[in-house]
Amino acid sequence: MAESRQKSPAGGAAVRRAVLPPALLGFLLLLTLMFALSYAVGSAAGPVSPGMSGTSPGGTSPDGGGDVQDMDMGGMG
Repeated sequence: MAESRQKSPAGGAAVRRAVLPPALLGFLLLLTLMFALSYAVGSAAGPVSPGMSGTSPGGTSPDGGGDVQDMDMGGMG
């Protein structure tokens, strides 16, 4: 009876280790789905502030507010 048991080939163990657990696959699928959904909603909504741009030369804010050092700190400075 012990002879009827055959050891699985070494390749079977490597294939078994290469397959991810179903819970991890489900999580990755859910993560991908949530990212795609949030990207689609963000694209449909458009930009938050259409007039806002990246950094501008001179260190001033895009709305002309000036440098951070020039801002009124409410008596803190």
